[in-house]
Amino acid sequence: MSGGSAEQSPAAGRLEEPQVRAMFDRIARVYDRMNSVMTAGLHHQWRRRAVDLAQVAPGDRVVDVACGTGDLSLELARRVGAGGEVIGCDFSEQMLELARAKAGREQALAAGVRFEWANALELPYADGEFAAATVGFGARNFSDLERGLSEMRRVVRPGGKVVVLEITTPTKPPLSTFYRFWFDRIVPNLGRVAGDSDAYTYLPSSVRRFPGPHELAATMERAGLVNIRYVLTAGGIIATHVGEVPS
Repeated sequence: MSGGSAEQSPAAGRLEEPQVRAMFDRIARVYDRMNSVMTAGLHHQWRRRAVDLAQVAPGDRVVDVACGTGDLSLELARRVGAGGEVIGCDFSEQMLELARAKAGREQALAAGVRFEWANALELPYADGEFAAATVGFGARNFSDLERGLSEMRRVVRPGGKVVVLEITTPTKPPLSTFYRFWFDRIVPNLGRVAGDSDAYTYLPSSVRRFPGPHELAATMERAGLVNIRYVLTAGGIIATHVGEVPS
């Protein structure tokens, strides 16, 4: 979940990379619970849709960047099967610890997925090593979005897919009004109850500064991807982009 910039205000949605790492280490224990509360449990459905767009097949090797506690990685592991491999990488050791424990509880998947430390802006993998690369709710924490997307494109073989699942900001009422109320008022209060109001003030701010769907598609194109398209779900709150590595 690499991220950061020169500004250091959680309210601005911008933190230095070490601050972002420390924040995710702090909230790791409540992360899954807060995701379920904030999305009414729908985040699992959105991850399944992202894996659909990745078009992975049994036996494929896939990398899940900024994997967090591993939900998207495990969904990918279900698709690639026993003959495939999924690498989930993140720069928060606390998140990775929880992801490994989660995989251990799903013994049928444990052999096909591994979790390891990596910075999204400098992926330690060879060119064209994977059939697909995904990032779920982590791209907005990249300190250099185009560079992170370029790294994902680099490690995927020609014809493979790069998928970005992210929260976006709806622009039309009444959903836009509810969205602002939920993310600006309710989410920080939930974070206060969970013991880290700064982290859950950062969340809505980071969403606001993240490019909208059209702008993100343009950034993916600048990163070297082609045939880019995106799907809006949850009334326009969730955007799932997919691009292809040129042949």
